Amino acid sequence: VQLQASGGGLVQAGGSLRLSCAASDATFGDYAVGWFRQAPGKEREPVAAISWNGGRVDYADSVKGRFTIFRDNAQKTMWMQMNSLKPEDTAVYYCAATQYYSPHTTKYHYWGQGTLVTVSS
Repeated sequence: VQLQASGGGLVQAGGSLRLSCAASDATFGDYAVGWFRQAPGKEREPVAAISWNGGRVDYADSVKGRFTIFRDNAQKTMWMQMNSLKPEDTAVYYCAATQYYSPHTTKYHYWGQGTLVTVSS
């Protein structure tokens, strides 16, 4: 499956953005998917994960209560709503897919390109 992330941009602290991850084909519904981010000089980290049917979700502690991950398999798309953004959320955000639900890991098989989120103070 091929993935394409979009929706990044520049936002002030306290603002909101919604990221999208569009898949190339209907096999998207067979995969668990997740969002990840990589800040300058730091390793890529998991942000949120969602199971194939949306029944299970998980978040990094740093984004709990502020970010929401959700998906629509009929639209072959996953989103992440990001509210109350902070400067430390600044990073390149990636979406990825894997066969089994895998929160809190970056070991995913299929990766999209990144989309840059910049939060100004």
